[in-house]
Amino acid sequence: MVKIYGIPNCDTVRKAVKWLEAQAIEHEFIDYRKNPLAKAEIARWDKAIGWESLLNKRSTAWRPLEQSVKDTIDRESALQLMLDKVTLIKRPVLVKGDAIYLGFKPEQYQEIFS
Repeated sequence: MVKIYGIPNCDTVRKAVKWLEAQAIEHEFIDYRKNPLAKAEIARWDKAIGWESLLNKRSTAWRPLEQSVKDTIDRESALQLMLDKVTLIKRPVLVKGDAIYLGFKPEQYQEIFS
């Protein structure tokens, strides 16, 4: 089964879920605010996608961070920060088997599920 991670009030997540439903693709939505991510899960995403891609520097959670935190961000601190503030993770994260995809574009999903 496909898993889609995100937060329910995110427009992009809603579009992705709506697309999956329209295509009758069985999926499980995981709200990672209510169901905290395990360190192993985010480490798996990092290995597949890279922490630089996962970290959403345009997030409203990124802006108020201390400048020193932003200036010294590295893999370890980014992963811990994303575990502590899940809204720093770009979304949605789609997990299909061993494959992990980030974001939503209808063309991208069409290719993934064709």
